[in-house]
Amino acid sequence: MKRDSFLKLSSLSLAALVTPSLWEKLLAGTDNKINLRDYFTWDDEQVITLAENIFDKCIFHKVMPPEGTLKHQWIAPGGGYKGQWIWDTMFVTDLLSIFPGQKSVMHEVFQNYRDFQIRWNRVKPEYARDMIPCMIEPFNTDKWSEYPAYSQIPILAWGLEQIYKRNNDVELIKENLQSIEDFHEWYWRERDVTNIGMVSVGSYSGVIQHARFETYDFDGTLDHLKLTKHPNRNSEAEGAWYGDVLVTGNTAYLVMAEKCLVRLAKIGGDKEMIIRREARIHKSEEAVRKYMWDEESGIFLAVQRDTLEKIKEPSIGCWMPLYAGIPTKAMAKRMASVLGSKGWQTPLTVPTIPSDDPRYQSGGFWRGDVWPASTYQIVRGLKDYGYDDMAAQIADTLIENVLKNGVNERYDSQTGKGLGVDYLGMSCTLVTMMLEGISKKYKLGMKNK
Repeated sequence: MKRDSFLKLSSLSLAALVTPSLWEKLLAGTDNKINLRDYFTWDDEQVITLAENIFDKCIFHKVMPPEGTLKHQWIAPGGGYKGQWIWDTMFVTDLLSIFPGQKSVMHEVFQNYRDFQIRWNRVKPEYARDMIPCMIEPFNTDKWSEYPAYSQIPILAWGLEQIYKRNNDVELIKENLQSIEDFHEWYWRERDVTNIGMVSVGSYSGVIQHARFETYDFDGTLDHLKLTKHPNRNSEAEGAWYGDVLVTGNTAYLVMAEKCLVRLAKIGGDKEMIIRREARIHKSEEAVRKYMWDEESGIFLAVQRDTLEKIKEPSIGCWMPLYAGIPTKAMAKRMASVLGSKGWQTPLTVPTIPSDDPRYQSGGFWRGDVWPASTYQIVRGLKDYGYDDMAAQIADTLIENVLKNGVNERYDSQTGKGLGVDYLGMSCTLVTMMLEGISKKYKLGMKNK
């Protein structure tokens, strides 16, 4: 998920800050400006004020016009990062699709992913086809087939389903079902190289850090990651591209996305796709429960690919099976008790590494900091398993801190100080937590719903 730091200083990135956005277009004609107060209900004025700021700076200002390799409107993360990422974009489109007149933006955003698949497939061997990269950079006209040669957490199906829930756009589903299924098949083929039902990370560049960028950039479970050649393919043309650690986070995201794809296929009327996806789900859930669950730790742990030995170094990804609905009720109960323990209950939670871990740094980048997006995913999982009060306490504390310290990419888990990019796109998940009723103190509702 890394956006290379050099982009922040490049003139190309600076240009992204002055490119006309959707919101600026709306401002040009006051009659067309979206008034959030016409769409939402709230009990506290500071809630709607926060929502207005987030929609303005995290969402509306992130919609960009066609440029370079991005032939259609696209979503920028913010902070000088120039390109359309996967997970940032899905959180933004989820909330943008609430409003009328945005269907064309949704279609164009997903068209960008399909366009990349098509041109990638033209130049790549069969095993590599159908990848969707971590980010599509508009200025990258020459090296796009070499960088980024890695993907990102596979939540496109989740984003597509969220949009459908907001605007009932069946045509968007039909346009993208096959493309996303193809992406899922690439993920299983190229990241589940032992065909056990759990995925690793990797990169066709052979650069270890590029592989780590497929998940949380500096995920603590990948400190000892190695890239190897494919264990079951014997081709001199292939390099050491495949990670030797099976990660909980990306595996859980893929299972979650498969479940979304099943529901989307039902809407699209594709019965055969439903059968294919349900088989994938069943196999993976069984593997995750069997090999990744650690009763002593009370969480799911990453495992070594070739030995299936658990890696006793927890990180934020260990909680994501909750979000995917993988744990049994007994497992979820154990997880909730562990989440309430001292190591995970920092003043601002959920830290990306527990505070009683020697690697913990309260403001460290994926080393103990707190991110709105990952926090949203965890509290959504808690609520789905019936732990409403715990989910609300985490969400309320985070939102209260945001009201005090502003909207940021991430936060120091001890002091609550804002870190990283102001108004990063995926920090819009702060609104999602209120809108989905996860927060009890800060309430935001939809009118006429």
